[in-house]
Amino acid sequence: MLNAIRALSLAALLLFSYPCLAADWSTTEVQYKYGDLDAPEFAGGGSDYTTVVTLQHASGWKYGDNFYFIDFSDSGNENFNDNDAYGEWYPNFSLGKITGNEIGFGPVKDIGILLGVNYGADPKVRKYLPGVRFSLDFSGFAFANLDVTAYIDDSRGASNGGAPSEDDSYMIDFNWAYPFSVGNQDFSIEGHVEYIGERDNEFGDTVEAHVLAQPQFRWDVGKALFDAPQQLFTGFQYQYWKNKLGDKDTDESTIQFLAVWRF
Repeated sequence: MLNAIRALSLAALLLFSYPCLAADWSTTEVQYKYGDLDAPEFAGGGSDYTTVVTLQHASGWKYGDNFYFIDFSDSGNENFNDNDAYGEWYPNFSLGKITGNEIGFGPVKDIGILLGVNYGADPKVRKYLPGVRFSLDFSGFAFANLDVTAYIDDSRGASNGGAPSEDDSYMIDFNWAYPFSVGNQDFSIEGHVEYIGERDNEFGDTVEAHVLAQPQFRWDVGKALFDAPQQLFTGFQYQYWKNKLGDKDTDESTIQFLAVWRF
């Protein structure tokens, strides 16, 4: 099973990298976030002010769309978020685009085949997330998706100096962007909410199901101050993480300052 998923992921990477498949649209951002983040109890507990710089990209092409981000984190806690990198990549293959037919029902305007990969550098964590995307038709939303995927572990494990490997599980994620205006000022509320199911790690310990919500409130400061709309944003990200990283003793609720440069 894992070999098949690896092959599909590699095929998707080659497909999206091939120069003849030009993007129909493309958006790339650098995000700066700063706030007081909790460390799970297994990483020593407590909290530290943490800088997170995120490179984020989304694009569409003939048969689907593509989304990835890479977080670079730096905190004062040498055991957690200290000069660490974490990334997620989700190529989506639209059945509507591939078949040329409308595929949907009710609020669902399209269905896609999703191939996700998550990777954490310091803990040597790697997950595969094959599943289904339901693209939703909600009035006023730039986009809204409901993703339902497996959550398949392919981590290095404790014996190789990483976090303990885990049983497989599943993920449900709702992601969206809702732009709106007040007077001549432009704003948006966007982000995602995910649920990952309970599983056990290699030592037989329970990794609790978690809920992670990361909505962002953005003000288009580029338009307001520099007459450069959709390029520079500021605002905040609220992060709620129940059972952070599966730790039943860590529930995080925090606000991070947010600045975004889009190009």
